[in-house]
Amino acid sequence: MKHKTFNIAIDGPAGAGKSTIAKLAAAKLSFVYVDTGAMYRAIALYFLRSGVKPEAEEEISRRIDGAGITIRYEDGTQKVLLNGEDVSGQIRTEEVGNMASAVSVYPAVRAHLLKLQRSLAASADVIMDGRDIGTCILPDADVKIFLTASPAVRAMRRYRELTEKGIVCNLQEIEQDIIERDARDMNRETAPLKQAEDALLLDSSGMTVSQVVDAILKAARDRRAETGEDAG
Repeated sequence: MKHKTFNIAIDGPAGAGKSTIAKLAAAKLSFVYVDTGAMYRAIALYFLRSGVKPEAEEEISRRIDGAGITIRYEDGTQKVLLNGEDVSGQIRTEEVGNMASAVSVYPAVRAHLLKLQRSLAASADVIMDGRDIGTCILPDADVKIFLTASPAVRAMRRYRELTEKGIVCNLQEIEQDIIERDARDMNRETAPLKQAEDALLLDSSGMTVSQVVDAILKAARDRRAETGEDAG
């Protein structure tokens, strides 16, 4: 079956570089990069503004339909819209991040965003990254990538990122946190982290960012050639 839009799903554990890679690949392909994390943050902002407590699951479930979230690109810059308002600059605070982490576990929140994310994928060529894109959100994606790297490599990347910002941190603690987060993500009840059966496994431990992006572009080209042959 030929898809109206072309969708690429990138899954993988925390610290694998999914967002960086997805943004670069999207720019090269002129696709829309769907930042699912930003969508959760916009939901969090919606509830913070409404004065809803993070533990009030029932109230959150009841009011979730009032949060309309979409992603738009203007001059190559991502805009996150909450009910038509550009909230891109307001969703990056620690408070919003903590609220997003709390509400993202609720089935009603995940179901609401699932609807919005699938709607974006049906209306544009997209690259979407997360933990359960190829398995749950876009099971029919044209290309599925499972991007990973060893915990030691991911910890070192994070360590460098933090020290460059002048933040004092401990490499062993970062690696331990990553190992624990992997275990949580893989064993959670709702949409656990796992590689889709038809996903291409990319271990970026020994690869440069450019090499990873090139591998994704090649997978997209190969898939397009296949569907072109099928269609013809």
